Amino acid sequence: MKRFLRLKRIWFLLLLPAALLSLLVASRSQEAAEHVFARGIFVGLSWVMSHITGLLPFSLMELGILVLPPLALFLVVFFAVRMIRKKEDLPFRLAKAFLNVGCIFSVVVFLLVFGCSINYYRYPVASYLGLTVEPATKEELYELVVSLAKETSEVRGELSCYENGDGVYTLSFSKKQLGKEAVQAFSELAALYDIFGGYCPQPKQIHFSRTMSMTELTGIFCPFTMEANVNIDIPDYSIGSTMCHELAHLKGFIREDEANYVAYLACQASKNQELRYSGLMEALILSGNALYAKDADLYYEARAYYSEGVSRDLAANSQYWAEFKDKPVSNAAQKINDAYLKANHQEDGVQSYGRMVDLLLAQYRKEKK
Repeated sequence: MKRFLRLKRIWFLLLLPAALLSLLVASRSQEAAEHVFARGIFVGLSWVMSHITGLLPFSLMELGILVLPPLALFLVVFFAVRMIRKKEDLPFRLAKAFLNVGCIFSVVVFLLVFGCSINYYRYPVASYLGLTVEPATKEELYELVVSLAKETSEVRGELSCYENGDGVYTLSFSKKQLGKEAVQAFSELAALYDIFGGYCPQPKQIHFSRTMSMTELTGIFCPFTMEANVNIDIPDYSIGSTMCHELAHLKGFIREDEANYVAYLACQASKNQELRYSGLMEALILSGNALYAKDADLYYEARAYYSEGVSRDLAANSQYWAEFKDKPVSNAAQKINDAYLKANHQEDGVQSYGRMVDLLLAQYRKEKK
């Protein structure tokens, strides 16, 4: 036992009970979740880590996915060979190996809890924006879709000069510049609501984005590296809102519906019309899907307000994702994501992304008043 206590790494084991105890406290006290963890520990942790990883021009998460599995396999084989060749003091070295694994597990759980999971228990974003979420009638939903369709079509008309040969919108500048616009959009949003203030790092572009599309994922927030990772192979109109969605997670808003809505707000706060269009399209798609589920006839009535440019972009988006839909890889990824969201008290699972519409409706009602 004394030999173990001399191993300083043993104290890393305390991170596991500390993380689990903090998660329990946050689940019992929303005030503690908000002020102690979300606006306290998380802010400090994300500020330090995102400043460090932000120095790298590539995604550290993506590099880790490529390097860590073969490295782990190598270490297991290396350890097994040493066990076979050097049998002296075998019990201690086996126990030391289990200690190392336990320390790594404790650090991983600690970062996951404080970098992500604990924020599921914070105050809802609606409370900061003065919004009241209520059940909606299909007529209200129809009005919202028509309103969004008109605004989206108007902005799309201003971007008609940025089209490819098929008449589909394409970015007029680089994706790196789009990332800068997304960061600037959060500065503009923070001027309206200080809850969105603080350091905002540049989104990271995934190098193997086409492979990422096979999982039907457009972006990933990594709590271990505090990076907003974005799939840049997806249709151009959706990249901007995806960047803002992942940056919303970095602001501590982990629930998917809220991250979608914060991304929409950031896009609308931007002075860049292409970023505004990206946010409007995301809002229009989710609202249109919700209306279709309630009343397909009303949805097709609302489609009359979609401009030809908007319709072409939506058709191109459907064509892009058709290649990856209902494939073994994408189905497995969706099940994992669904299970993860439900484990973090988002009972709707992957459907929680669509609950952004409730927030859009709340805003629409408030503006009407």
